Amino acid sequence: MRVCCRGINGVSRREFLIMTSMAATGLALGCATNPVTGKSQFMIMDEKQEIAVDRKQSPHQFSADYGNTQDQRLQNYVQTAGKRLTAKTHRGHMPYNFHCVNANYVNAYAFPGGSIACTRGILLELDNEAELAALLGHELGHVNARHTAEIMSKAQLANMAVGGLTILTSVAVGSSAGSLAGQLGQLGSGALLATYSRDNERQADSLGMEYMTRSGYGPQGMVGLMEMLNSMNQHKAGVTDLLFATHPMSSERYQTSVRQATDEYRQYDGQPLYRERYMDSTAGLRRIKDSIKKMQDGEEAMRKEQYSQAEGLFKQALKDVPNDYTGLLLMAKCQLVQEKDIEAERYAERAKQVYPEEPQAYHISGITKIRKKKYDAAYEDFSIYARRLPGNPNTVFFKGLALEGMQKIEPAAQAYNTYLSEVQQGKQAQYAYQRLKEWGYIR
Repeated sequence: MRVCCRGINGVSRREFLIMTSMAATGLALGCATNPVTGKSQFMIMDEKQEIAVDRKQSPHQFSADYGNTQDQRLQNYVQTAGKRLTAKTHRGHMPYNFHCVNANYVNAYAFPGGSIACTRGILLELDNEAELAALLGHELGHVNARHTAEIMSKAQLANMAVGGLTILTSVAVGSSAGSLAGQLGQLGSGALLATYSRDNERQADSLGMEYMTRSGYGPQGMVGLMEMLNSMNQHKAGVTDLLFATHPMSSERYQTSVRQATDEYRQYDGQPLYRERYMDSTAGLRRIKDSIKKMQDGEEAMRKEQYSQAEGLFKQALKDVPNDYTGLLLMAKCQLVQEKDIEAERYAERAKQVYPEEPQAYHISGITKIRKKKYDAAYEDFSIYARRLPGNPNTVFFKGLALEGMQKIEPAAQAYNTYLSEVQQGKQAQYAYQRLKEWGYIR
């Protein structure tokens, strides 16, 4: 079988040798015409697969980021701003959807089928709607240039070469007691987010500028966004770690936006930035800015394993916003890593009450109950989580742990076996394997 895509951009010599070896054995390899450049692009996934992967993975990342904002006005505003851009993109037919998620860290991201999210942390750093349009336009650039699909195709190629490992990872919202500190103290999961190259970022910036200006925004929106990101890249760590790990920043990107705004996009300079509209729509969010800042500092303290300091910061934040879902879950996690299980359960239960539709609280609540040996109640929590957000193998593991605690060995073994069919490494996999071996299910 021949290998297509002569002169594929970005495929290494090693990857090419793997491709030719696989083609010789009859494995199908593919390429596609990039919808933006018109050039050949290495691609195993087709558009239907992009959408399917998106629908499978994006809900897990959104939940890891504490779900959509409950400020419906803000959520509608972000969705409307994003939809305003899509008609001007190269793939206007994609099922785009836009979200403001409750995470405090500064980031925005896109999944390959058109699901795009920005955190409430980054919205607090923007100054006008044109900057929001630039941000969403940049993420639309990644979708339209098929950057994520190309990255996943290369990952799938590499995994095929070492034995067909799956490229679809699950988000670890919780973990076993032995590794809670490492899992629960993170700023944001990021387990499912693509890591882009500098060339990807340059192209997404260029496309973002094109989409936003053609949609009626002034190019200074992109300049303002790049200026803010460049400043944060130089001076503010912690809340931007994941952003710059997945979206590498440089002063060159800022300078390019300035040049484009004064050169090729000069004709759009008189178009509005819509600052007043942005301020009105984000008023509720900005009212709790100080509390979010305390949560950001608390998450950074968690990352440094300074749990007592983190607890104090979360307590200060919750004094002002007692029903903040993110703050309640952060405090629950902070209590868990300090083995204050009664307090952890209390905060997790409160989080379930203030945002009953969002599943992460059930996962954290289930962990607190496992720790307190309330196995029946833990199993119920994990079952609710699984119904609302299926596909996380960690939930299967914890259901097995709860069943084991209830002395229901056969269904526990079935759960552990299901978990091991998806996950073969890590402490949880070792534990599940050992139990199956001890019970005689594995020889």
